Amino acid sequence: MKELKHFYNFGFGWVCRACENELAVSIHEAALSRVLTEGEAESKQPRMSNTALAKWADEARTMLVCPHCNRREQVNES
Repeated sequence: MKELKHFYNFGFGWVCRACENELAVSIHEAALSRVLTEGEAESKQPRMSNTALAKWADEARTMLVCPHCNRREQVNES
């Protein structure tokens, strides 16, 4: 797999490089534990600890999109 300009894979998913540092500050300032804010949290709207995780923009999984900044990048060149 080629190295991407806007995303990197840290073993658990693709992370947006631009949003990671910006969001990391607000995550570390949170007073609640990850256990209470994601996974089997009491809330029906759990907040993930890393919102910079990219999602696939298409079913063929050729383009990533960051849900925070909406940055997109082609993964596989055809």
